[in-house]
Amino acid sequence: LTIVNRQPTAEAVPWASALLVKSLREPVRDRKKVKNIKHDGDITLDEVIDVARKMRERSMARKLEGTVKEILGTARSLGCTINGETPADTLEMINDGDIVIPEN
Repeated sequence: LTIVNRQPTAEAVPWASALLVKSLREPVRDRKKVKNIKHDGDITLDEVIDVARKMRERSMARKLEGTVKEILGTARSLGCTINGETPADTLEMINDGDIVIPEN
């Protein structure tokens, strides 16, 4: 919520899970009729980094790498894969230094 010249404006920042589901490009569903959806799609690491950049100001991590790790945890709970691998495997490769996350 920001106030400029006594005029309040509200700005909504979507959650990480909503951004990940949007990047999966799934068809629109009726939330009242269709329950317990498995989001078993595949997204690229670049899309995960883009989601992390959008969530950067709300993250508690010091670097973008930490925010990417938070997004990978969310992707794991959704059930999607990153470049054909599980988010846990991608997280291990980041921790080992096989994948380098840019600073910005």
